Amino acid sequence: MQLTQEEDFVKGDSTPTTEALQSDGSAGSPAKMCSECYVNQTFVHDDGTVNDHKPRSPSAPLQTHSSSSGVILDIAALNMEQQESEEVPPLPPRFRFRDLLLGDQSFQNDDRVQVEFYVNENTFKERLKLFFIKNQRSSLRIRVFNFSLKLLTCLLYIIRVVTDNPGHSAGQQNANSGNVKCVDCQWNGSVQDREINWGLIFWVDRKVPVWAIQVIVAIISFLETMLLMYLSYKGNIWEQIFQVSFLLEMINTVPFIITIFWPSIRNIFIPVFLNCWLAKCALENMINDVHRAIQRTNSAMFNQVLILICTLLCLVFTGTCGIQHLERAGKNLSLFNSFYFCIVTFSTVGFGDVTPRIWPSQLLVVIMICVALVVLPLQFEELMYLWMERQKSGGNYSRHRAQTEKHVVLCVSALKIDLLMDFLNEFYAHPRLQDYYVVILCPSEMDLQVRRVLQIPLWSQRVIYLQGSVLKDQDLLRAKMDDAEACFILSSRNEVDRMAADHQTILRAWAVKDFAPNCPLYVQILKPENKFHVKFADHVVCEEEFKYAMLALNCVCPATSTLVTLLVHTSRGREGQQSPEQWQRMYGCCSGNEVYHIRVCDSKFFGEYNGKSFTYASFHAHKKYGVCLIGIKKDDNKSILLNPGPRHIMAATDTCYYINITKEENSAFIFNQEQRKGRPAGGLYDGPSQLPVHSIIASMGTVAMDLHNTSPPDGGKLVPPSVNGAGGRRPSIAPVQEIADSSSILPCDLLSDQSEDDSVFTDEKSTEYVKGYPPNSPYIGSSPTLCHLLAENAPFCCLRLDQGCRHNSFEDAKAYGFKNKLIIVSAETAGNGLYNFIVPLRAYYRPRKELNPIVLLLDNPPDNHFLEAICCFPMVYYMAGTIDNLDSLLQCGIIYADNLVVVDKESTMSAEEDYMADAKTIVNVQTMFRLFPSLSIITELTHPSNMRFMQFRAKDCYSLALSKLEKKERDKGSNLAFMFRLPFAAGRVFSISMLDTLLYQSFVKDYMILIARLLLGLDTTPGSGYLCAMKVTEEDLWISTYGRLFQKLCSSSAEIPIGIYRTESHIFPTSESQVSVSVDECEDTKEKGEESRSNDQSDHPLLRKKSMQWARRLSKKSVRWQGPSRDSSRDHGQRIAQQRLNLYRRSEREELSELVRNRMKHLGLPTSGYEDLTNLTASDVMNRVNLGYLQDFPVSDEQNDHQNTLSYVLINPSPDTRLELNDVVYLIRSDPLAHVPEETPLHRSSLKERHESETEPREDTQL
Repeated sequence: MQLTQEEDFVKGDSTPTTEALQSDGSAGSPAKMCSECYVNQTFVHDDGTVNDHKPRSPSAPLQTHSSSSGVILDIAALNMEQQESEEVPPLPPRFRFRDLLLGDQSFQNDDRVQVEFYVNENTFKERLKLFFIKNQRSSLRIRVFNFSLKLLTCLLYIIRVVTDNPGHSAGQQNANSGNVKCVDCQWNGSVQDREINWGLIFWVDRKVPVWAIQVIVAIISFLETMLLMYLSYKGNIWEQIFQVSFLLEMINTVPFIITIFWPSIRNIFIPVFLNCWLAKCALENMINDVHRAIQRTNSAMFNQVLILICTLLCLVFTGTCGIQHLERAGKNLSLFNSFYFCIVTFSTVGFGDVTPRIWPSQLLVVIMICVALVVLPLQFEELMYLWMERQKSGGNYSRHRAQTEKHVVLCVSALKIDLLMDFLNEFYAHPRLQDYYVVILCPSEMDLQVRRVLQIPLWSQRVIYLQGSVLKDQDLLRAKMDDAEACFILSSRNEVDRMAADHQTILRAWAVKDFAPNCPLYVQILKPENKFHVKFADHVVCEEEFKYAMLALNCVCPATSTLVTLLVHTSRGREGQQSPEQWQRMYGCCSGNEVYHIRVCDSKFFGEYNGKSFTYASFHAHKKYGVCLIGIKKDDNKSILLNPGPRHIMAATDTCYYINITKEENSAFIFNQEQRKGRPAGGLYDGPSQLPVHSIIASMGTVAMDLHNTSPPDGGKLVPPSVNGAGGRRPSIAPVQEIADSSSILPCDLLSDQSEDDSVFTDEKSTEYVKGYPPNSPYIGSSPTLCHLLAENAPFCCLRLDQGCRHNSFEDAKAYGFKNKLIIVSAETAGNGLYNFIVPLRAYYRPRKELNPIVLLLDNPPDNHFLEAICCFPMVYYMAGTIDNLDSLLQCGIIYADNLVVVDKESTMSAEEDYMADAKTIVNVQTMFRLFPSLSIITELTHPSNMRFMQFRAKDCYSLALSKLEKKERDKGSNLAFMFRLPFAAGRVFSISMLDTLLYQSFVKDYMILIARLLLGLDTTPGSGYLCAMKVTEEDLWISTYGRLFQKLCSSSAEIPIGIYRTESHIFPTSESQVSVSVDECEDTKEKGEESRSNDQSDHPLLRKKSMQWARRLSKKSVRWQGPSRDSSRDHGQRIAQQRLNLYRRSEREELSELVRNRMKHLGLPTSGYEDLTNLTASDVMNRVNLGYLQDFPVSDEQNDHQNTLSYVLINPSPDTRLELNDVVYLIRSDPLAHVPEETPLHRSSLKERHESETEPREDTQL
């Protein structure tokens, strides 16, 4: 086809041209042209006139032949036409007006050429190749037809063998050749006794119908083979000729075609049984086409198994037919006997009852055995290799199982044994998840520890490991992500570059959302600034947000990390119930409390309180059933409200959130009408727990309360009213009202800050504080929180603690004159997550008088972006330094600090050896304990198992006993085996991996993340309360029990207690002889020794009394050491030995103290503060004891091994649990902004009195 192509150009405006392309005369008119190669030949003006194209000279046109690919444009011809064209006249005005109305329509009239693509596929060869090879469906049909032909030839051969008569065929051929031999005589000897009849080998008896069918099949196969050879020709004909498949085709087809033209050789033997190998090849190609048609790419294992089976069948079939045919000249074995011989021979059994007798058949057996020894091992090796690779990759999760069973997918970068066991233990702790499968999708190979665990029958039946990438749809299809109930995506927190780990997590979340948009996503993210990228996920846990908020609350509410960790772990409360120590039984039983939910209309716990106030329902539910109601969610609101206050009236459609051992659906109610008498003071927690497996006796007894006097007490303190006479009755507590009464509720109007207005200046520098929202958020997605702020942002230079500036000249913490103790945070970098450490400590509900200065001790100086975010907060400073540098610690004011928070460093989270990532942190913290023994240090570790090294002491028998208890609980399958470690129980150590269960538990409890965020202050919902703490003083002991305290708080201030942080003195047993505190009071030391040996758990008040005596003696130690010792004839030598040992221990303490003093003098810092710490008063010592800080106090280590304190958390204890002095009660206080009363002067003064009483202990520790 010849095409003449021209191009018109518009000169001036966009007026259409008057010329167009026109094909040559050979092309014909447009009406006669085919649609595939249509070319515009005329141009139609808007007025209807037509201009025909003028053809050029014959030398100009461009010719394209049918064999060319596509259309080629002659650029030279187009340029020549452009030069020859003349200027186009303008359009008449009427057409211009129509263009103005309709727009420029010139593009519709442009000269166009329709180009045909892929014309190379229009050839006859390409069409045949497309039909026979490229097209999946047609190629599959051809393969099936070819496979059927090969099977038909094998079947025809078997028919020919069955109908074969060797005597007839041999006699006919021998008659033709004149050589007649007896073929019917029996075989009675060896090969030497009889000559081989070669005619029976070369000639067979082939019936005409069988021959005709075989000829037809041979012709078809021959033509198909020639056609495929032509289509697959690539330039080397010999390569195709010498292929085994081609040679077999020629051997089995050409002789049959020759017999058509040469009838005398129609009975010649043709090894048609060799077509079984061609059938094997055809089957392999057919299976490949099937997998390609269904887009199944991971079929290597199936293909290899199929190849192996086909190879075995072909070997047996070839041997059977070959031996049977060759034995026609010998013993004349039947086809079945030949098959029996081959099976016996290939199975290496070899009975010997059927054997070949002539050497051709024996030679064939040898050849077949050699081929089998070469081919089969190669096939088995390939199969085993694929099997091992499949074991590594995990294979596939069955689609049938995915549609009939339930499964979840766990996506991780690298699967560690700790992470796996935490997930499995927490996930399968819920009864309704026992039938779920867990499919692990991980790009790395399974390590040995994980492989051994997954081979345990408990996990091997329901955990499937798949090696693959979440970014590949193929691997997501293997995991059947679209049918999964949920997908958990966990970040690799041990990576050096945590930002890169977050980026990988984000891409995984996007890939899953793209592949399976309906699959619920549970995502763990590390950096808070990356959280908004996965906002679409159903549940997101940001590690740094929770970590810093929890560490911050640990400074104001002790052991908040332990409280939250116990709440988010699934437990039955059976831990430690076999322990002889009461605190372990009590602590372990309370650890089984978790958060559950139920609707009011469906609940027996709360159904009777429909229409009552929230505080009334919470108190009476705890009194009657032992459950702690902490929050609700209205039916018309998606927000959860913690302690909405007494003004909230319970509705039948409300959802209640409560703390209990188990959920109400698994509880049995046993109503006891008789009053229990003779109950010990410890209540239900005195003995081992008797909780059944799936039920709990929910009736917790009644609380003995005297409710005769219902008038509220004067003021806001918990101090009882005065009682006339020494034998007066127990003070009364006001009842909790069913409906809120404004006169009986003591409001917490924190907006007025109890004692100060917002405009009052609070310190010597006349710094003005206001309440508002931080103006600069460091990252997207941070929840706005009302905080104490500076009226004007502090300059960046004023944020540096150890350097003066033009605004102030302070260079150390002492010069600032802070009213309260410092909180020091040691971190590697000032990341955005550190912002969440400051916000909870500056929240508006924190009393202004109790705000602690915050010092950020950073390894690397912060950037301006971070300084802009924190410059609005009062008393927040930073300093460059590390905790392993004593000078940095002294400069940041560690001797004036109450709490030191050591944050895990990102650069040390990964180590070559497992669990060594915390080595530097542990040693540094231990050093600070020795240098500053009175300091409370809260440490974050990478691995929870390393918490046993915190406050490590050699020869500590009690820690050894706790280690054995931990191993017992782990063997029992407990999720909280580490809970009895003293640093964890006291809230002094924390690992973020403990909160991984929060994400896992959200699969069953979708509200857990929101409740945890509300408790930690990460989210603020209008009307929702917040977590705080109250200390029980001597004036509060008249309340007596936890249940009475519950009533007192609900009736007076509408606060909901949820637990107790208890610190008690404890005598740790040791194998060494006890060391007396002083030489003067050795008798008291002996009494302590007897108490430690008795281990009587009912003498805690006596132990506390002894600890106070010890504190008073400790305050006089400087005088005691200088005073002369009294002689005693009875134990004079023992006293001298003990004094010498004490002096030796003290000399080590003095050496450390001297080191600190010298460094302070060298830095120009006053040493008075450190000297005060080494000479603490008795009240200071007891204050440390009560707060759980008296670990490694500045006395001998040996002494601390005997007399020390331990702290633990009791979540939702029994109502009859006795209160003890210095207990810290966790409270959920209602939102002061929810219901601000109109008249609050009286209440404000009461609150002022109450908070001043609560802050009195802090005034003793002012600098």
